[in-house]
Amino acid sequence: MIGLSKGAVFLKDLRVLAVLFPLCFSVFSTPARAQANRKAEELYSKTEYKASLELLDKDSRDAGVENLIGRNYFMMGDFKKAVDFFCSAATIDPSNSDYALWLGRAWGRRAETSNSLLAPGYASKARRWFEEAVRRNSRNQEALSDLFDYYLEAPGFLGGGFDKAQRVASQIASVDPAEGFFARARLAEHQREYGTAEAQLRHAIELAPLQIGRVLDLAKFLAKEGRTQESDALFSRAEKMAPNTPKVWYARAETLIKQNRNLPEARELLQKYLQSQVTPNDPSKQDAERLLKRANGA
Repeated sequence: MIGLSKGAVFLKDLRVLAVLFPLCFSVFSTPARAQANRKAEELYSKTEYKASLELLDKDSRDAGVENLIGRNYFMMGDFKKAVDFFCSAATIDPSNSDYALWLGRAWGRRAETSNSLLAPGYASKARRWFEEAVRRNSRNQEALSDLFDYYLEAPGFLGGGFDKAQRVASQIASVDPAEGFFARARLAEHQREYGTAEAQLRHAIELAPLQIGRVLDLAKFLAKEGRTQESDALFSRAEKMAPNTPKVWYARAETLIKQNRNLPEARELLQKYLQSQVTPNDPSKQDAERLLKRANGA
């Protein structure tokens, strides 16, 4: 038998490498890719969204990665790209409630930032995905909260409605009783039943006395009612409960600016906020900068 020429052997070796190389690459890249994804999530949690994006594979077709890419774009204000990646994540994993929730949020922000012709369609898509998030997991508290907000604030022709919001408030209460009282306070305030709203907020504090958000909810409500001394006392209570907590500074500053009082204190609090380490669950520093401009009369 005539042996293979050197050229034929070389070509045969290349064919073998072509088969083996992807397998080898996958073996060696998977741990590195997983480490990069973990680092990207860590950077996201520190609000370093651009740096997080740079570590992520835009063609991964992994639902978790697609969702993280979408969250980064969302936080950076690119809601169109966020929709694309959230849609991909929600399609890849059709059982995940959080992916549907984030897609609803992105459509909602597109509705808020688009022209009057496109906004209604985007808002309806937001509602449908909030509903889908709750359908996927009826105990997803964040999804229930966002759906409640939509039903309470959106007009009827976009699928909103007080009765719908009431039903969701009952679902919220079954998952988190304190949050249920907060939802009922929102309903009462919407109906201008301010005494009932205050009572519900106080019930929420009684149920969850260590949750700083419950105290801030009542402080902000009393400020809107013009009861500034009581509101100030509650903000002081929140500060003692959780010293040096950025969200307390922001809530206090925002309240003062809305009331147009103690603006030097508000500016000082916002400067502290801008220099602090915040999380994606806190108001953005861009929002803080806008509030600071407002406090400065700009």
